Amino acid sequence: MKKRDWHWNLLFVGPTVAIFTLVVLIPFVTGIAYSFVSWDGIEANAKTFVGIRNYITAMSDTRFIQSAIKTFLFTAMAVVATNALGLVVAFLVTSKMKLASAVRTFYFIPYLIGGLILGYIWKFIFSDGFAIIGNVTGLKSIFFNWLLDPNFALFALVFVSTWQTAGYVMIIYISGIQTIPTELIEAAKVDGAHGWGLFWRIKLPLMMPAVTIALFMTLSNSFKIFDTNLSLTAGGPNNATELFAMNIYNEIFLNGNYGYGQAKAVLFFIIVAIFTLVQVNATKKREVGL
Repeated sequence: MKKRDWHWNLLFVGPTVAIFTLVVLIPFVTGIAYSFVSWDGIEANAKTFVGIRNYITAMSDTRFIQSAIKTFLFTAMAVVATNALGLVVAFLVTSKMKLASAVRTFYFIPYLIGGLILGYIWKFIFSDGFAIIGNVTGLKSIFFNWLLDPNFALFALVFVSTWQTAGYVMIIYISGIQTIPTELIEAAKVDGAHGWGLFWRIKLPLMMPAVTIALFMTLSNSFKIFDTNLSLTAGGPNNATELFAMNIYNEIFLNGNYGYGQAKAVLFFIIVAIFTLVQVNATKKREVGL
């Protein structure tokens, strides 16, 4: 019986482990090895071992540092905006409001659209749609092509990212709200808890597992954003929206610095891992067991 179970486990788990090894693990280890060489990515050309020189160069690379600053700024704004909007909509659709199902579907649909397609759609809206609205309303100081202004392009990227992922975060928060026992809410109301006090002291602590998941997803995805960044702004204007992944992509595929780009990618992985681990550890400490 145990031997049969072992075969069934291997049948279901084996393909997943094999795909993960081939697609993630082996390329990851290979990338770390490449980060210690100087190479242009062409197999026929020689690889020159340079040790940690690529890492030293990356940490003093002004453009890479600027992309890091922009990524941190983008991530902070996107995580706050996405979770705030997702949480508000989650409470609305679970408060017995009319058309709750329609609102839930409306907010979730953008998540089903690929980042590349979504970027191109919003690129058209910002360039043509905003111009029309500005001419009609006279509010040209607000409705203009944000993508051409270095001061507004990053906000445009935050807006599109929030619009895309808020629906997914909403679903996570809905599941968290539905796990809160109604008798606890009723008891809290009897004891005088209402409004903001009820949310902050009762509901939020009880739905912290959902908060942990939502923050982890939005934090990691915001750090790693690439497809929307590529199609919406391509890092412009004047590198104003060149985030981490875009900078690494340009270094490897446009500049032909494969080894140096891999060193940046390893540093990028370390930064994302540190921030996500700290976030998960911090929010898990606030989870309340029922």
